[in-house]
Amino acid sequence: MTTKRLDPRLYQIAVLAGLVLFGFTVLEFDLTIAQIVVTLATAVGMQLACAHLAGLRGDTGVRSALISGLSLCLLLRTDVLPTAAVAAGVAVGSKFVLRVGGKHLFNPTNGAIVALLTLAAALPELDLSVWVSPGQWGNTAYFLLLMGCLGTVVVTRAARADVTFAFLACWAGLLLYRAWSLGDPIAIPLHRLQNGALLLFAFFMISDPKTTPDSRRGRVLFAALVAGGAYYVQFKLFHTNGLLWSLAGCSPLVPLIDWLLPGTRYAWTGASVLESAHETPSVVRGSTGTVRPAVF
Repeated sequence: MTTKRLDPRLYQIAVLAGLVLFGFTVLEFDLTIAQIVVTLATAVGMQLACAHLAGLRGDTGVRSALISGLSLCLLLRTDVLPTAAVAAGVAVGSKFVLRVGGKHLFNPTNGAIVALLTLAAALPELDLSVWVSPGQWGNTAYFLLLMGCLGTVVVTRAARADVTFAFLACWAGLLLYRAWSLGDPIAIPLHRLQNGALLLFAFFMISDPKTTPDSRRGRVLFAALVAGGAYYVQFKLFHTNGLLWSLAGCSPLVPLIDWLLPGTRYAWTGASVLESAHETPSVVRGSTGTVRPAVF
């Protein structure tokens, strides 16, 4: 007799929703109730529409859409409600459009933020009024977020903890190296590591099991590439949001890493199967030789 595991996305939703509520009521995030409602409603609505068009049965992926929407509420800032709606729509819609080998190519939240930042820079006349707010966390919020992130590892039984801790180790090593090479005090890299946005990135974005390599060796390699890319963007190109740009730039390498270092495809508990009356479901062959339907 097998025991059905709780979908880890439920815990992630609880953590992210709690952080949004805490940030809105206590930390006074530059966030309005209207933006929260518009972001979440658009994310869920887009998920349901795309799921219907794709022929998803059973769980339609609303939980994943809520995670994307809540993550956007925590990271993305805008004074224009249509921009918030576009961000949520792009985040969820990209999962169904930008796919390689049965997996979506970009982390939904990361892809949407980078797309909006790029569009805002390329077409300033659109007046999208969009930015990322990484420095909004106090000590109390940072501690609560750290506890929530560590709890995520426990709930998921460390299913993708390797990529998170590999990234944090690489990023910390690079920051310490920079401090040593410049003669900076140790307090500077330690302060950079005590950042709520970094924890969100490490535990809820780069660790997305649907957009990371399938094998452990591949995930460790991916984490090192993202950390190195972020270091280059932030300290060589002197651009902000280096982590987000690096993850977006490295994500297209995942199919190549999966080909070089194959592993077993991850599936959410109770995830939907892509089935249609006129379409044969895609399949994924794991390292054990089992064949499973491809899922979103």
